[in-house]
Amino acid sequence: MNNVITRNEAIDLLKKYNKEPFHILHALTVEGVMRWYAEQLGYGDEVEYWGMVGLLHDIDFEMWPEEHCVKAAELLREANISDEMIYAICSHGYGICVEIKPNHTMEKILFATDELTGLIGAAARMRPSKSVMDMELSSLKKKFKDKKFAAGCSRDIIKSGAELLEWNLDELLEKTIMAMRLCEESVNESMKDFE
Repeated sequence: MNNVITRNEAIDLLKKYNKEPFHILHALTVEGVMRWYAEQLGYGDEVEYWGMVGLLHDIDFEMWPEEHCVKAAELLREANISDEMIYAICSHGYGICVEIKPNHTMEKILFATDELTGLIGAAARMRPSKSVMDMELSSLKKKFKDKKFAAGCSRDIIKSGAELLEWNLDELLEKTIMAMRLCEESVNESMKDFE
């Protein structure tokens, strides 16, 4: 899996279609989470690629939410992104806005963690520390069960993601907390470039 785009080019592409700090923060968080999972799951030689998929996964969502994962393919093709990467990016909309099934482990991780990073991020902002560093699994599980909390983060999609990976829900939640802990500082640092 070779990158045909540098991270700086991907950041420029992301900024072209995304202005809201929330969307930039989400993209950077998912990038960091994807990089962590690549390392943890034995795909160390694909860390950059996994990260790029995470960074660009919602490229179309801010401007074209009703065409999510459809418009993305068009924007990414215009930027000469490989068909392989476009498929990986668009597969996170499987059963929601497209019928592009996540097949590769990386695609399944993206599908499983996209909504979950939003839920964990919302839970972290409610903590006195405003951080995921001191978040425990039990605390996140309470927020997960509260359907009114971060209602926009689909619990069904998160559960489906765990099933796709053949993991239990606790395993997915715990690993993603760890991933977000390890990328929180670099994400916060990167956000300064967007202020």
